[in-house]
Amino acid sequence: MKKIAFIILIMINLNAMAQNAMSPELLLKLGRVSALGLSKDGKNIIYKVDTPSAEENKSNSKFYSLPINGGNPIEITSTKEVLNDKNISPDGKFIVYDQEVKIDKVHGKDFYPELDKSNVQIYNGLDYRHWDKWNEGKFNHVFYKGNKEGADGIDILKGENFDSPQKPFGGDEDYIWSPDSKSIIYVCKKKAGTAYAISTNTDLYEYNLETGKTTNKTEGNLGYDTHPAFSPTGNLTWLQMKRDGYEADKNDIIVQFKGININLTAHWDGTVESFLWSPDGKKVYFQAPIDGTIQLFEVDFPGVTKKLPQVIQLTNGDFDVTGLIALSGDSIFVTRTDMNHAAEIYSYNLQQKTWHQLTNVNTEIYNSLALSKTERRYVTTTDGKKMLVWVILPPHFDASKKYPTLLYCQGGPQSALTQFYSFRWNFQLMAAQGYIVVAPNRRGMQGHGVEWNEQISKDWGGQVMQDYLSAIDDVAKENYVDKNRLGCVGASYGGYSAFYLAGIHNNRFKTFIAHDGVFNTQSMFGTTEEVFFNYWDFGGAYWEKDNAVAQKAYTVFNPINNVQKWNMPILIIQGGNDFRVPIGQGQEAFQAAQMLGIQSRFLYFPEENHWVLKPQNALVWQREFYKWLKETL
Repeated sequence: MKKIAFIILIMINLNAMAQNAMSPELLLKLGRVSALGLSKDGKNIIYKVDTPSAEENKSNSKFYSLPINGGNPIEITSTKEVLNDKNISPDGKFIVYDQEVKIDKVHGKDFYPELDKSNVQIYNGLDYRHWDKWNEGKFNHVFYKGNKEGADGIDILKGENFDSPQKPFGGDEDYIWSPDSKSIIYVCKKKAGTAYAISTNTDLYEYNLETGKTTNKTEGNLGYDTHPAFSPTGNLTWLQMKRDGYEADKNDIIVQFKGININLTAHWDGTVESFLWSPDGKKVYFQAPIDGTIQLFEVDFPGVTKKLPQVIQLTNGDFDVTGLIALSGDSIFVTRTDMNHAAEIYSYNLQQKTWHQLTNVNTEIYNSLALSKTERRYVTTTDGKKMLVWVILPPHFDASKKYPTLLYCQGGPQSALTQFYSFRWNFQLMAAQGYIVVAPNRRGMQGHGVEWNEQISKDWGGQVMQDYLSAIDDVAKENYVDKNRLGCVGASYGGYSAFYLAGIHNNRFKTFIAHDGVFNTQSMFGTTEEVFFNYWDFGGAYWEKDNAVAQKAYTVFNPINNVQKWNMPILIIQGGNDFRVPIGQGQEAFQAAQMLGIQSRFLYFPEENHWVLKPQNALVWQREFYKWLKETL
């Protein structure tokens, strides 16, 4: 009898644990998994787990080794001895690395050494700041040296005022050795100042160690050329976008074979995120957005032939393949997420078509939670198209009840809205607080064909706004949606969307939240750092009075021109170090709301950029987000 009672007690406790819901504090404690690669012997996956600490206001990292067939991970203190170093030349004689080099004079004391206490900065062109850093005349350069102690490094960019790796996010993936160890391939946009700020034309350059000469391998292409790699048979491969200035152009896999550049994905109506070669050099595996998810694909490498390479989708399901790690035997190793689970490492058997979860960094926590439910919904848009809308329902959802509902507006603006797991815009957390989330795959979303993705450019306030309204109106027909408690939230272009919808929503929404959103397209053009983006998406500059497309972006599609119609509370969030959508955008919006007498709040993070990265700031963000919704919705 005691044994039965004990078992019942355990079951009750387990059931109680399963009723827990995600909270901001719990979200912050989750381990963030990133795979580093296979061990030298190919028997283990090496990965890192970053765990934020609110007390220390930083993240702590640990490294692990895990058998590729599964098992218990072993913590390791260093990865140097277990991972192959891609930066050591294949013949073992040299090592390539990067470091920052001071090249240009910028500071007052650079020009006037006797005035060494001045802090003035002097610029003769744009690119004077990027993302969240001011240009101080320093540039990333690629070096190589003999693979022994005391060897001197050689700067292969030879003092040029260009960056490789690319700023702000480039790393050692921007340079590789040739298989014969005779040359280094590196990514660089060899433009400076204003020319740099208005172009996306990166190229692949080959530096020959023997002659010291550099050759542009992609001179004929005007858009991005990135992610260089060599196939197992020695063919240079990379990702390429065609058009200069368009950062969200179709990304294709290019293989250089016998002096000819072969585009493996030109005929395929999608865009590639990253790729891996098969060991025999006959296939390329890649990940790409498709229908609201990110899946694994393969494409044949046929060599020089008139036959189109065959692209095959290998995986399918409501999850995202977020990263490719390596191939071993019949298995490919990846990271995977969905809206209820942060990234973990999985293997996928290419022959059996089966998945195996290898890491369980956060499994225990998720097993203790009542999870939200995600549903696909297809809505007909005002121009007769079928649009995917993700609907995320709270844990223990009861269709007989009514729930406050949030329209989520994705940033980008050209970006995929998939089964991603954000540590800020977290749908699981929103649903756990009792909100239904409506997340439409509106125009500009990758994964629905190139045409759908491109329809947002030069039309920010056009069809896409109707897509948003079609989505929320369709879901609001359900009896379980409280039509008197609809909110609209978003960041970046999503913040622009909140600002714009606040002036045209016709009383649909009761509250708005805009994070680092574009409020004034004209001042945005005048202060953002990557000017190519505005040139492309706005269609030109605001002073081009004869340019009808551009003028529409600065008048009809400018949120400031509908601000007099704002009539609902709005929370405005802004990072002080955000140079992509600079601080004035948030200030202008808050000032307008206050002068109009609208309930509003300005949440300002002086040291954060376009994102919120410090753990304590992240917690404040989450608490203020839900505090605002509780107050106004």
